[in-house]
Amino acid sequence: MNSLRIALIASARYPIMEPFAGGLEAHTWALAHALHRRGHDVQLFAAPGSDPALGARELPVRKVVLSREARADSSMPSGTWMQEHHAYLGLMLDLARHGEHRFDVVHNNSLHYLPVAMASALRVPIVTTLHTPPTPWLESAIQTPEICPVTFTAVSEFTASAWKATVPAARVVHNGIDTDFWRPGPGGDDLVWFGRMVPEKGPHLAIQAARTAGVPLRLAGPVADRAYFEKRVEPLLGEDAQYVGHLDRRRLVELVGAAGAALVTPCWDEPYGLVVAEALACGTPVCGFDRGALAEILTPDCGVLAPPGDVEALARLVPVAAGLDRRAARRRAEEFCSFDRTADAYTDLYEELMR
Repeated sequence: MNSLRIALIASARYPIMEPFAGGLEAHTWALAHALHRRGHDVQLFAAPGSDPALGARELPVRKVVLSREARADSSMPSGTWMQEHHAYLGLMLDLARHGEHRFDVVHNNSLHYLPVAMASALRVPIVTTLHTPPTPWLESAIQTPEICPVTFTAVSEFTASAWKATVPAARVVHNGIDTDFWRPGPGGDDLVWFGRMVPEKGPHLAIQAARTAGVPLRLAGPVADRAYFEKRVEPLLGEDAQYVGHLDRRRLVELVGAAGAALVTPCWDEPYGLVVAEALACGTPVCGFDRGALAEILTPDCGVLAPPGDVEALARLVPVAAGLDRRAARRRAEEFCSFDRTADAYTDLYEELMR
């Protein structure tokens, strides 16, 4: 396999650094490391504060300085929106000018529309991974040229189907995890919930289900929505439902591996569900809501699914999940969720596009 020069574009919103802000950041970090281990030269473009071991070039590329008159204009968007727009605009212009001399392929792993909208200005192949349901800005960028020059992948069959009207031929490359790092634990009597503390992840529903089932729950993850956490989650906490903080991956592996089952409570159509794969790798069966791509990952011997939002049904399934074979959960992670499969699929795609 030839060594490739890969430009990997990450989110400008959060650094690619432990403890990760979310699944997208964790996935980008893992992909960069996996490609490095395969001998490829990877230049990561990411938010300030990203892992120095990745040799990231920081976004924003150049800080935008706006006049008082521009800031006062009625069309002025939020400061965050403007900073991200400026960062990706600068990056894409730089890649358009110099990219063909520095890279063999560009992989856009961000959620921003500009890498797609400006893809025709590049002289190297560009891959964009679809991590979310369709967004208006990205759909518009895809439809702007008569033929969009971007090769699209989707993180699940569910996500590919959601984008089918705009991207009829997205190649499915399931997200993966490092199954050597996410190792089996001994299990235990308690339940675990982990992820971002935001409404769409539904940690308040996990607390209600665990309490209804009469099983203690420990929750971990970044408080990404402080107002939601203080209003909907914090009042439900107690001795039987404890928030243990935003843990690094090593402590998270220990927490998840010591649980009898993991609750996964999406209140939106989960495009993939990285926490499901991480729980299975720890040998911890999953008890979740049947939304999005969860049914693609789980099989009956490693997880159970309740109707979306049905807390009572989820509670009834807790003892079923806790009684599943932990070896089957681990086996499913090794066979379906290994990051080696993910990295190999992307490497094969890069080489295919260069032929």
